[in-house]
Amino acid sequence: MITKVIMPEMGEGVVEGTVARWLVSEGDFVKQYDPILEIETDKVTTEATAEESGTILQICVAEGAVAPVGTVLAYIGEPGEAIPENGKVKTAVAPPEPEQTIPSPATAVPAAPPPAPNQPYTGRISPVVSRIAAEHNVDLSQIQGTGLDGRITKKDILAYVEQRAVPTPPPTPKPTPVAEPVQPARPAMPSSPTPVSAPASPVSGEILPLTSIRRSIAEHMVRSKQTSPHVTTIFEFDFTNVDKHRRAHKEQFARDGANLTFTAYIVAATVAALKKHPLVNSTWMENGIELKREINIGMATAVDDGLIVPVIKNADSLNLLGLARSINDLAQRARSKQLKPADVQGGTFSITNHGVSGSLFATPIINQPQCGILGVGMIEKRVKVINEAIAIRPMAYVGLTFDHRILDGALADNFVASIKKEIENWQ
Repeated sequence: MITKVIMPEMGEGVVEGTVARWLVSEGDFVKQYDPILEIETDKVTTEATAEESGTILQICVAEGAVAPVGTVLAYIGEPGEAIPENGKVKTAVAPPEPEQTIPSPATAVPAAPPPAPNQPYTGRISPVVSRIAAEHNVDLSQIQGTGLDGRITKKDILAYVEQRAVPTPPPTPKPTPVAEPVQPARPAMPSSPTPVSAPASPVSGEILPLTSIRRSIAEHMVRSKQTSPHVTTIFEFDFTNVDKHRRAHKEQFARDGANLTFTAYIVAATVAALKKHPLVNSTWMENGIELKREINIGMATAVDDGLIVPVIKNADSLNLLGLARSINDLAQRARSKQLKPADVQGGTFSITNHGVSGSLFATPIINQPQCGILGVGMIEKRVKVINEAIAIRPMAYVGLTFDHRILDGALADNFVASIKKEIENWQ
């Protein structure tokens, strides 16, 4: 029995995905739930699995192609099974150009006139395409869409923006004839020169193609710095009590299926501070400051091809065990490319634990449209003077980068001081 591999629904408002990489080839046998391809959106990269066991009979959408939700990406079945004749109709790959024939004068009909360059584009586009068009002031009527029914895809508009940024060289002026003896002519340059190898140089570099996630990170970070006036304040935290509590309860949490990390304590303390300082859990709007009812904590997680921020939804409703489980689950699914777009949406405040790589200080960039992001440096034992005596304590530098349109320095410091108090007085 033939089974279709369909471009899945990737979340609310996500109408298409990019086939980033096929993990199988035509003719390969796959078991049920085996990963068979990677799909990218502008936010996540996730793996799609086989719904049934069988042989990959046909791959319908090539790597790098953008396909709308519901598109048939491949067929799985028994070797020799007949594939539906329209197997490649609903794919994101542009159909081949029809062969041109010269009609007879009796049957010739005038070609339909193309739309005027200034005619507005009225086709359906995704929110991503709409945002890119607005940011780069793109007239969509100038773009030829390669999506289903000629729809403009993210790949189309990015290619147009890149092509527009390349200046067209001026035409080479023709030499004026003279009566003097003519020198031997050089070979004429072709009108469309073919690519040639770059001349060897002492230092050569490789151009890495941009993935959807890397391009999205770049756009998001640049937009954030252009949007919010960033200010960072740094505190020093003593994790002695948290360290004692973690050592005492780590095995118990493991029996309950959770790895108890310092991150769980930091999230719990941040949630408590957000309740005391609701202005930090807000968004700047042109008509005012919107206070968020939900406390959804974004947790920056490093993955192979960049950084992603899965969100702990309604973090204020979870105890320490619930937070530890959520953190473990989201981090594991982020690194195994199992996140869905809904997992990275709706955050109201973010935390980045840059200390896991040995960093002491950092000034993170705000995850728009949030008010701030907390950065936690490496927890290490340092010498401290406590009650006029020298002591060795597990310490870390914790910084808050905040939107100065919303918070002033005193309010930001009070918020971080509340987190510090929670951590240092943990029971």
